[in-house]
Amino acid sequence: MSTTKTIKSALISVFSKEGLEPIVRKLHEQNATFYSTGGTEDFIKNLGIPVVAVEDVTSYPSILGGRVKTLHPKIFGGILNRQDHEGDVQQMEEFDIPQIDLVIVDLYPFEKTVASGASESDIIEKIDIGGISLIRAAAKNFKDTVIVASVEQYSTLLDLITEQNGATTLEDRKLFATKAFHVSSHYDTAIFNYFNTEETFYKESIADGQILRYGENPHQKGFFFGDFDAMFTKLHGKELSYNNLLDVDAAVNLIAEFKNDGPTFAILKHNNACGLASRTSILDAYNAALACDPTSAFGGVLISNTKIDLATAQEINKLFCEVVIAPAFDAEAIAVLEEKKNRIILVQNEVALPEKQVRTCLNGLLIQERNNLTDTKDQLKTVTTTAPTAAQIEDLIFASKICKNTKSNTIVFAKNGTLISSGTGQTSRVDALMQAVEKAKNFGFSLEGASMASDAFFPFPDCVELAKNAGIIAVIQPGGSIKDQLSIDYCNENKLAMVFTGTRHFKH
Repeated sequence: MSTTKTIKSALISVFSKEGLEPIVRKLHEQNATFYSTGGTEDFIKNLGIPVVAVEDVTSYPSILGGRVKTLHPKIFGGILNRQDHEGDVQQMEEFDIPQIDLVIVDLYPFEKTVASGASESDIIEKIDIGGISLIRAAAKNFKDTVIVASVEQYSTLLDLITEQNGATTLEDRKLFATKAFHVSSHYDTAIFNYFNTEETFYKESIADGQILRYGENPHQKGFFFGDFDAMFTKLHGKELSYNNLLDVDAAVNLIAEFKNDGPTFAILKHNNACGLASRTSILDAYNAALACDPTSAFGGVLISNTKIDLATAQEINKLFCEVVIAPAFDAEAIAVLEEKKNRIILVQNEVALPEKQVRTCLNGLLIQERNNLTDTKDQLKTVTTTAPTAAQIEDLIFASKICKNTKSNTIVFAKNGTLISSGTGQTSRVDALMQAVEKAKNFGFSLEGASMASDAFFPFPDCVELAKNAGIIAVIQPGGSIKDQLSIDYCNENKLAMVFTGTRHFKH
């Protein structure tokens, strides 16, 4: 039997009629018979095209307030019968079941209804039964049946039946079936997640993926699954790469710590801040952030917590950077930043980030809650006889926010609302501290009077001793070591202020 089949009949039952008319007219030109229900039936009739009501086939009306319309052996037999199976052919004749070659169906808008804040009863009524059953039946029988399960596939179907005069190949039908199972599984995942309260159950489905140029390296394939356009309005520049997206993610998480602070500018490289400063103007904040480490800033990702003006854009334009992000840009600033052809300019929109973080691990996934805790003045516990001044507390909190968003092990030095230097991703906290000291020296920064943040506790007093010798006068750390008192004693003997937060901020 030929694997190429001509569509001679179609069951159409859709929620949205947009884009349907040209398909119906083309199939009518090709002498297809239509079966339909309710509003779709009226839609086809209003086009002046004959249509058979499903209830005339089943001898049953739509019942239970529309909950049962197409669920009947004569409908599902017409979809599921195997045309090369002798027994199926005989039963189709015996029970007078019409052949259905094409099913066009979409599903009630469950996700949109949930997102609208509708009542539970309204949400429950948007759980599609007949539609999902039709999709699964037609997709299962792709050898004989074409399934179109969403409006997004209408144009593909129209092109196909126009170019091939109503005929489809087995490959065509299998591709439609694949997309249909994607629609049904995505739909069921959304319903499950609405009901799910078990933390040990995890299902996720993202409808649209974006193919990236490559992954971390050119020999690796890369993809992004998410609604990038909801988070950002892209004004200019090349397509974002896998590594760009990782840096943008790090930048968004970091600047969120300073959302309610004064003008703050951050520069990131390889997911870590290499420059960050808060000032009274965004221009001053940018210049101070750049001065932290102008070498690493080359090719970095830049982000501001406030509008970027012309003067700041003119300074940024002197630097080669991959991405510039802000909640807004002056028109003149955009014009300047667009002078570099490939520079990516993003307006960050107000969009909530997922509450769960997911990453692959071994042969499965690791999932955790987002670290939504930010150290504040109220939670600080002074553990030394020397208490930090108000200015030092500001710097300690500032440094802690950066520390939280830097790869462990990490040490951050800050002074006067400026990142002086940091040690990142080291295998020991002492190494991280020594790296930060050396980096400060290399860029000519004095650590006299600076504050230090650590992402975890000090098991020994060596870190506070090295910090004091470098000029540090105030320290913020979680505390919690059985040897905390050794570090406290050293600080007391050397008049260092130290505060505990009680919160560790590892970032692996």
